[in-house]
Amino acid sequence: MASLYLGLISGTSADGIDVALASFARGPKLLASLTHSYPDDLRRRILALAQGDGRIALDEFGALDVEIARAFAAAANNLLKREGVDAKKIRALGSHGQTVRHRPLGPAPYTMQLGDPNVIAELTGITTVADFRRRDIAAGGHGAPLAPAFHAAMLARDKKTRVVLNLGGIANITILSSNAKQPLRGFDTGPASCLLDAWIGKHRDQPYDKDGVFAASGHVDETLLTRLLSEPYFAEPPPKSTGREVFHLTWLAKHLRGLAIAPKNVQATLVALSAITIADAIRTQARDTREVWVCGGGVHNPVLMAAITEALAPVHVASIADLGIDPDFVEAMTFAWLARERLDSRAAPNVHTVTGARGARVLGGVYYADG
Repeated sequence: MASLYLGLISGTSADGIDVALASFARGPKLLASLTHSYPDDLRRRILALAQGDGRIALDEFGALDVEIARAFAAAANNLLKREGVDAKKIRALGSHGQTVRHRPLGPAPYTMQLGDPNVIAELTGITTVADFRRRDIAAGGHGAPLAPAFHAAMLARDKKTRVVLNLGGIANITILSSNAKQPLRGFDTGPASCLLDAWIGKHRDQPYDKDGVFAASGHVDETLLTRLLSEPYFAEPPPKSTGREVFHLTWLAKHLRGLAIAPKNVQATLVALSAITIADAIRTQARDTREVWVCGGGVHNPVLMAAITEALAPVHVASIADLGIDPDFVEAMTFAWLARERLDSRAAPNVHTVTGARGARVLGGVYYADG
């Protein structure tokens, strides 16, 4: 029986599709990985939909669903070809898809991830598990974050409280309490890299602030920072989740109104915003935290990491790489693991205590390779 799994995700930043080849026979193990870039035009259209007013022609929406799926399938096939692994050795592929809207609150809560799993299954020849979030939302949860369940499986609870911090476009934390009787908790704290990427893209035409150089060249504007911190989301108690539909350039422009601030100083202020809101969330919800292990793309931004470390001092803050875990592919591994849970008809453990759903649910739809 095939015992390998693939996990695929493109996060809030839509900067590429992360693919993880994983085994879980003797605990989670990353066997191979790659990041597959979207074609420039496809990424532009994804960001325009995710950051805009949501207005799009139905034909364009349908085409995006298929084009994103084709890119996901190409990413999976490229990894297997590079590693010389036959698709028949893969039991399942877990696809998160590309989130274009996340509205877990309101009279008709929903979340939307594009990347038609039928297309992925057809083009890879691998049974595909997708649509992980909507069953949780149907059960009254936020449908996010889902990674905490895998974080708990990956990192055994210790005698000291640990936090796993994921720095994607949005930052989220997983609280691994030293008290084994405490339920698993986790939530989105707010922006990590999404505003940083969008701002440098606007002013420097760069996809991200490499090594935090742009932010390091400026200084924090306290007036702007105070305005940004007034966002109601930061004060809301968990369970909670958020995305680009809240934190985008139009949101930032509203807070910049009437201020004349150099772009580099705005970038520095956005770093401070991420660091402060992350630290406040940890101190408020897990005040006995002794270690923070960081994963996600933001771990490679030394300016952001230094700001978080300073805001959380004297708590130990370090890349999860120090534990022998690749920080860039934890989320992709999450969806490989969730695919296994789904095929074994197991309700993803602990997810509902994070999301606020009424109870544990089996997450994801299955699209079999053989039709």
